[in-house]
Amino acid sequence: MAVFPLAPGSTIAILGGGQLGRMLSLAAARLGFDVLILSPEAGGGAGRVSAHTLAAPYDDPEALRTLAGIASVATFEFENVPAAVVEALQALGVEVAPGPLPLAVAQDRVDEKTFLNASGAPTVAFAAIDTLADLRNGIDRLGAPALLKTRREGYDGKGQTWVENHADIEAAYDRIGRAPAILEARADFVRELSVIAARGRDGDVVAYPAGENHHEAGILRRTRAPAVLSPATREQAETIAARILTRLDYVGVIGVELFEMKDGHLLVNEIAPRVHNSGHWTLDGCEVDQFEQHIRAIAGWPLGPVTPLAQVEMENLIGAEVEAWPKLAAEAEARLWLYGKGEAREGRKMGHVNRLSPLKG
Repeated sequence: MAVFPLAPGSTIAILGGGQLGRMLSLAAARLGFDVLILSPEAGGGAGRVSAHTLAAPYDDPEALRTLAGIASVATFEFENVPAAVVEALQALGVEVAPGPLPLAVAQDRVDEKTFLNASGAPTVAFAAIDTLADLRNGIDRLGAPALLKTRREGYDGKGQTWVENHADIEAAYDRIGRAPAILEARADFVRELSVIAARGRDGDVVAYPAGENHHEAGILRRTRAPAVLSPATREQAETIAARILTRLDYVGVIGVELFEMKDGHLLVNEIAPRVHNSGHWTLDGCEVDQFEQHIRAIAGWPLGPVTPLAQVEMENLIGAEVEAWPKLAAEAEARLWLYGKGEAREGRKMGHVNRLSPLKG
C-alpha cells in the first residue's frame, strides 16, 4: 500500500492516453514522479511523454497486475473508465483517486443529477427516460423544447438532441437510438460558468476563480477567466463545488459546469471527475495549474495556491485550426499548447492557446 505523501521518484498511473493524460504526465514529471499510461491505443500523446506505457484494454487483468506492480497510486483522465476497473485496482492494493463513487455518479446522467440534488447542488428539472411513454410523460411535465441526452457516454454534444415539440417526440427518441436517457428542462440561463476545484487527502478544498464558457456545435470553443462575478455569485459557486467534493469524499481536481440564471442563482449542469478543458487557462494564468494541483492532491501533497496571475482567454484549436501554429507561436501574449495528435480530424481537439492580458480590477 502507498504511504502518503508520495515521495518523488514514485510512479503514478494514469488511465487514458489523451491530452489530459499528457498534461498530467508533464506536471507529474516536474514534481519528480514517473508516470505509467494505460490506454487501449498505442502511441497516444500521453505515452510519448511518460516513463511507462501499457497498450491494453482498461479491464485487461494482466495489464492491471503489471500496473499494480509499478504504480503507487492511479488516476484517470476521463470518466468513462469502467468503475469495475477501479475496484479491481483497489483489490490489487493500488490506491485510486478519485475513487469509484465519483466515476459511477458521473457515468450516468440520471444518477448524477439525483446525487447533485441530494448534495444541495441544484439542477434543472429532469426525468429518467426508458421508454417512448416515459418521453411523452416527461415532455408533458417539463414542457418543450427540452433536451434529451443518453444516460451514458455522451460528450462534446454527442448523444443528445432537442425535443422541439410533441410532434418531434418519436423522431427525437430515434435520433439517440432509443437508448436509456435523461430529459432535461430547458435552462433559460444568462451564461455558462465553470469552477475547477480540488480536494486533498486531508480534506482541504480550494477553488480556482470561475471561468465563463462559450460553446460552438456542442464543443467548448473558449473560456475567459477569471469571469466577472458578483461576490454573492462567487461564493455560491465555491459553496456548490465544496459540497460536491465533500459528499463524494473526493481526492483530486473536479470540473463543475454551472448555469447562471437571470435571477443570479446557479444550477449545476454537470460534473467531470477529472481535470477539465475549461481549466486549461490555469496553465498560464495561475500560480499552480489544475494539472499540478491534481497530482499534488492524489499524491497527498499540500494543495497549491490558486491565485490568478493574469486574465486569460483559452481557445481550443479544433481540427485544421492547429495548422495556424506558426502564426499563433508568433503572438507575444499567446501561450500555445499542442497535444501531439496526428490526424487533424473535424471536431477533434488538437491543442489550445491561452492569450494573456493584465488582470482586471
